[in-house]
Amino acid sequence: MNQMPIAKRAQILGFLVEGMSLRAASRLADCSINTVTKLLVDVGTACADFQDQALRNLPSKRIQCDEIWSFVGAKQKNVAKGAAGYGDVWTWTAICADTKLVASWMVGSRDGDAAQTFIGDLAPRLRNRVQLTTDGHKVYVEAVESAFGAAVDYAMLVKVYGEGPKSDQRRYSPSEFVCATKQTVTGNPDMDKVSTSYVERQNLTMRMSCRRFTRLTNAFSKKVENHAHAVALHFMHYNFGRIHKSLRVTPAMEAGVSNHVWSLEEIAALVPAPESKPRGPYKKKLQIADGG
Repeated sequence: MNQMPIAKRAQILGFLVEGMSLRAASRLADCSINTVTKLLVDVGTACADFQDQALRNLPSKRIQCDEIWSFVGAKQKNVAKGAAGYGDVWTWTAICADTKLVASWMVGSRDGDAAQTFIGDLAPRLRNRVQLTTDGHKVYVEAVESAFGAAVDYAMLVKVYGEGPKSDQRRYSPSEFVCATKQTVTGNPDMDKVSTSYVERQNLTMRMSCRRFTRLTNAFSKKVENHAHAVALHFMHYNFGRIHKSLRVTPAMEAGVSNHVWSLEEIAALVPAPESKPRGPYKKKLQIADGG
């Protein structure tokens, strides 16, 4: 079996983390799109497994959580009845406001069960009691209580928006912001530090860096599994491989999880090399002539 050189794999990953589509990456790397897709699946799986083990006992003190919308196959209103695996998909993210490390993420729905799973994964990763801020999505309340109990200072930042634009010229413009209110839910949060600015900025970074999140294009994911692999690759590069402008180190270095900036070659090398299968004994075929 031919093994793609590590430099070639790193080149393709570089295209993907900078916002290129699979087909654009295959054209520039001069390889099959099936090769690029296989690489994304392998590296995405390895990145998810690595970060699941590495992002533990984190020293975070302030955590912000949010969800970002995307879709797989088609938007929810256009999904055919009975079609499974298509429609709206939400990526839940939790970022440390001090180190900018994305401590946990999850791809799924936006209901209470998803919130329970997401916050339940986040809580045991944290070393200290934290101040947690979320938006006004009500499912967070029960999920935070279930995962943290009283060992958290939790507040909600509820933003109120006016009606959306009515004219065709402004159909894609956001609704007008009206006000924001801060609400204490559990513990004694510092209300001056109640904010979701960092996690919302991370959502923007994801839309710019991950092609599948780009709006009004045909670059959306066609399989939810590949969507999750792309998200895992994005966060691996964001946490470990890209220097944060304000920190001047990577988020993983700032959090003490890593001691250097990861190269794309290192990320590609997370995928173990395929094991060579032992060959059976070579037997030379003897041809016996007639009458020999």
